[in-house]
Amino acid sequence: MRDPGRNLLVFLLLLSLYPLALTARPFFLILSQDDLKDVSAASPDELLDSADWDEFGDSESRSEEELDPGSWRPIFESDEPLTVGSDPEELYYSGVSKMMAAASSGEGRLMEEAVSEFEASAAAGYAHAQSALGFLYGTGQMRDRSMGKAFLYHHFAAVGGNMQSKMALAYTYMRQDMYEKAVKLYAELAEVAVNSFLITKESPVIEPIRIHNGAEENKEALRKSRGEDDEDFQILEYQAQKGNAIAMYKVGLFYYFGLRGLRRDHKKALSWFQKAVEKGEPRSMELLGEIYARGAGVERNYTKAFEWLKLASRQQLYSAYNGMGYLYVKGYGVEKKNYTKAKEYFERAAENKEAGGHYNLGVMYLKGIGVRRDVKLACEYFIVAANAGQPKAFYQLAKMFHTGVGLKKNLAQATTLYKLVAERGPWGSLSRWALESYLKGDVGKAFLLYSRMAELGYEVAQSNAAWILDKYGERSMCMGEAGFCSDAERHQRSHYLWWQASEQGNEHAALLIGDAYYYGRGTERDYERAAEAYMHAKSQSNAQAMFNLGYMHEHGQGLPFDLHLAKRYYDQALENDPAAKLPVSLALTSLYIRKNYADSFLVNLIDSLPEAYPKVEAWVENVILEEGNATILTLFVCLLTVLYLRERQRRHAAAVIGEVGGQRQPIEPGVPGLN
Repeated sequence: MRDPGRNLLVFLLLLSLYPLALTARPFFLILSQDDLKDVSAASPDELLDSADWDEFGDSESRSEEELDPGSWRPIFESDEPLTVGSDPEELYYSGVSKMMAAASSGEGRLMEEAVSEFEASAAAGYAHAQSALGFLYGTGQMRDRSMGKAFLYHHFAAVGGNMQSKMALAYTYMRQDMYEKAVKLYAELAEVAVNSFLITKESPVIEPIRIHNGAEENKEALRKSRGEDDEDFQILEYQAQKGNAIAMYKVGLFYYFGLRGLRRDHKKALSWFQKAVEKGEPRSMELLGEIYARGAGVERNYTKAFEWLKLASRQQLYSAYNGMGYLYVKGYGVEKKNYTKAKEYFERAAENKEAGGHYNLGVMYLKGIGVRRDVKLACEYFIVAANAGQPKAFYQLAKMFHTGVGLKKNLAQATTLYKLVAERGPWGSLSRWALESYLKGDVGKAFLLYSRMAELGYEVAQSNAAWILDKYGERSMCMGEAGFCSDAERHQRSHYLWWQASEQGNEHAALLIGDAYYYGRGTERDYERAAEAYMHAKSQSNAQAMFNLGYMHEHGQGLPFDLHLAKRYYDQALENDPAAKLPVSLALTSLYIRKNYADSFLVNLIDSLPEAYPKVEAWVENVILEEGNATILTLFVCLLTVLYLRERQRRHAAAVIGEVGGQRQPIEPGVPGLN
């Protein structure tokens, strides 16, 4: 007899996969019965041979330099001076250094020198220099923009082991729906990312910060990302210094993972965790277990790792059971491998709603480690873990979609899930350096770094880079094909970046793309394509896009002239955003006049407003908003206000006096009036 609860979970599964690299909106994956492959008919050998499944990975600690070779980390996180020479690696890092200096200062000469050094290094076969040239050709910096050359350079760099070029290629393939090629690259990248995760629970998500919230700077998010200069962090550190165990743990956590704008520092983290455990803080015990298991900043010691995890579990920190189970699976720090004990620990974690416990049980049933192999049950465990936000579970579901084990083969879904995980790889450090540069006022360097991330497929970086171009203009230090970007080059690059972001669900980007086509900014005016972009933003419940579609129907621009559809879109805009009441009311008034007084001068007046508006706007900006004129105008308005109020007061007083004076005393009957 089947468990009905299990059937419900198997046949209709709703997964809310929150964006691990900050796509614009939550990603929802609905699994139906068709997605769940019938594995009962397959032989065990077929299942075992269907994919090269990892058991539990390994805790082997690898530096970020090893995981992301050719990274720009030595430029941003090393105090050692760069070696100058003619060696390909030395030429490459010299070129990176000059490129960053050029982005900060705007010196085209430095940028040209950087490109020349990249070319010399690439000619010698240095893969990371080839990756840099792929970036420059793809964005058209100091060289004619050529997507063909960019692709070739990234291809050779990827063959040479450059992970960021693999990210760029995978994103390029995905945009073209070439999933067979994209999925292979993203699978490799996701595996690197997964191997850097914690063994006990989900690692904190270090998401790229969105530096804007549409038209304005995102001041609140930026305030919380100032690292040691942040007032909140300073207060927390002060509390830790005064002996607050929870504050000690949080400061250690921030340093260990590089959160809130802090630079990673494992020594400082270890010091704060050790102080916290002296006061009995269990989460610090668990992280000390992680640190000793990985050898992060200390000599690896699995025995100590197990001891710290055991102490944490006794403090009812149930995620520690995952680490203990992992060590029993591997036979590290314990007498020998013991799958029975490992399963018991994973079950304790799962019973206490720890996502890692569900994930680890899923791996045991998938591989048949100490249990009878059950792929369907493994899939269920992964889904529960993924629903709780466990990124390793996303990775396993991606592998199932990729290989067709447990789930019906679906390369598009596999690619999407792999990408979510891959974006948590060490190359995400680009975002931290870009944010640091932006907060220091180095907008040019921030733009360059966000542009590099944008090429790798990060939606937030695409949005940030485009916003910097639009907001700062020449101050963005945008480099074009022959020096500083012209206005046209800036508009084109901004348009391209917003378009990429809109493809990944950024409704604000879709709205701006529509505006670009509607007004002809950075591209030829095209009302039909503007309508397509607005439709895309409207599908994400964007009120402004709905209003724009109503306007286009009202005027027959890019859409059929249809007053009924125009009213429907205007009404939808108001339903989605109450703040749209005034513009919608005006638009509905315009519709009423257009419908009932079609040939009157009022319709002509309404239609002439868009042409008159730029002239009025220019007059306001050049005349009224000029500093001296604005002061005089303000004083004049104040004077008129005072005179109006005084006149109103005088009239009110006169009316009261008149009313009182006009009243007559009643004349009693029989009493003659006095003369």
